[in-house]
Amino acid sequence: MEEVNEVGIARGLTNYGDRAFALYLRRSFIKSMGYSSDILKKPVVGIASSPSGFNNCHRAMPELVDAVKRGVLAAGGLPIDFPTISLGEVFLNPTSLMFRNLMSMDVEEMVRAQPMDALVLIGGCDKTVPAQLMGAASANVPAIQLVTGPMMTGRHNGERLGACTDCRRFWGSFRAGKTGQQEIDAVEGRLATTAGTCAVMGTASTMACIAEALGISLPGGAAIPAVHADRLRAAEASGALATRMALGQAPALRPSEVITPKSVENALRVLLALGGSTNAIIHLTAIAGRLGIPVSLQRLNALSDTTPVLVNLKPTGDNYMEDFYAAGGMSALLRELRPLLHLDTISVTGETLGERLDAEKDEWVDHNIVRRRADPIEPVGGLVALFGSLAPRGAILKRSAADKNLFEKEGRVVLFTSLEDLSARIDDPDLDVTADDIMVLQNAGPTSASGMPEAGYLPIPKKLAQAGVKDMVRISDARMSGTAFGTIVLHVTPEAAAGGPLALVRNGDRIRLSVKERRLDLLVDAPELACRRAELPALSPRAKRGYAKLYQEHVLQADGGCDFDFLLGEAGN
Repeated sequence: MEEVNEVGIARGLTNYGDRAFALYLRRSFIKSMGYSSDILKKPVVGIASSPSGFNNCHRAMPELVDAVKRGVLAAGGLPIDFPTISLGEVFLNPTSLMFRNLMSMDVEEMVRAQPMDALVLIGGCDKTVPAQLMGAASANVPAIQLVTGPMMTGRHNGERLGACTDCRRFWGSFRAGKTGQQEIDAVEGRLATTAGTCAVMGTASTMACIAEALGISLPGGAAIPAVHADRLRAAEASGALATRMALGQAPALRPSEVITPKSVENALRVLLALGGSTNAIIHLTAIAGRLGIPVSLQRLNALSDTTPVLVNLKPTGDNYMEDFYAAGGMSALLRELRPLLHLDTISVTGETLGERLDAEKDEWVDHNIVRRRADPIEPVGGLVALFGSLAPRGAILKRSAADKNLFEKEGRVVLFTSLEDLSARIDDPDLDVTADDIMVLQNAGPTSASGMPEAGYLPIPKKLAQAGVKDMVRISDARMSGTAFGTIVLHVTPEAAAGGPLALVRNGDRIRLSVKERRLDLLVDAPELACRRAELPALSPRAKRGYAKLYQEHVLQADGGCDFDFLLGEAGN
């Protein structure tokens, strides 16, 4: 019997106590798939595919898988696709974040367990790209991320619409009584009209751009619309490059060689310049954490003070992802940010960021969409971290999508103790609330029963909305959709359910917010807080079994990326 070679389908043989027999048996069974002996000698490129009837963002996944396979076959490899969990943002209860870690474990274990020499990951919807990158970083097999791409916009009464910033705008107008039932029903069918992720700079598009900034996806691929032919060409090129990695014709770079402290800092710069999603802080922290790379909120603030917002897209600006792609996309943004970036970072192509930008220096850019650094949308970064007695380990504000008139604010607390309490009372005409108050939501963090949903976008109370109020300060330990806007403080850490200071807030207290000082403080004296803390119920997991129990017992706080404590990596691994 021939010697077993750890390449292609011979990798990671099932253990029967006889390696040669294991290979013989594997070949026997794989030949039932119709493969020839010759093609089974080729290196295997695994394709992690995540389609689902519950995930509209991944509707075009079969076509992308076919294009990746085409690239693999043309380059001389054997493509084998395999399924993983799929996370459709609006279809999961209580929230998709709760299942991100589960998907990451699925990706990691299937990559480890199955024979593949290189890997292409295909995802798009908010939590899928982070989950895939977390799993790939832990498995550390040469990998390339391919995103599904954003939707094209729809049309309504001559206006372009894109999910989901415009859906929030129309819903706010409907709640205020300014948009009628007939129109809101019409808008509902015109917000999301093609395959792909949200058409604005929400979480999905932000994570696609971050993947490119990290160097783990092909240059220029982040912003290609889902239905554009270039998306298929990017898929084919991803398959071809993964094959060249497997054949030794290109550097077989592992995620740990691409995702480094320097590339993570580049990704933070890009996040700030995009005015990107607050969720990206949690996801990038989790991805980096798998490789033992810390993401400091203090460092985020330092970068934010020197990184302008340059991309004119909703919810920070006026345009959509299809415009960003036509304007030059990530290549244009990276060239504008060049003096602020680490140019010696390396991407899956094997070239440094500096080499990439040198090659692209003469490409056209629409500077109405991707502004010059001398003419920014905002002079400082889109996100800022706040600290203080209410958030000892930090909270996040998307200042590029907030009302600057509310940045220095002291107000009376109008408290909601849970999502159920919020839902029951927010539209009560007798609710004691004014536009000058600060709304606070408790018990919506990672270990709460709700699992840290995108509920931080507390709606303006109906009676205030009808009076014309469009924004007010809102604070919680929840998250917010990257497509949303408003003066909303999120990810308060530690959370209320874990006994953080947020749990001690009471109706009528006063809170002071200072964006200038990076402060968020509860204005209650220490003796009173000590009394309140003594009255808190003992902390105990609420879930009794299954994944929910695992999640509540092991999930980290927002400053740890909400990953599981037992999945963190070590620096240098």
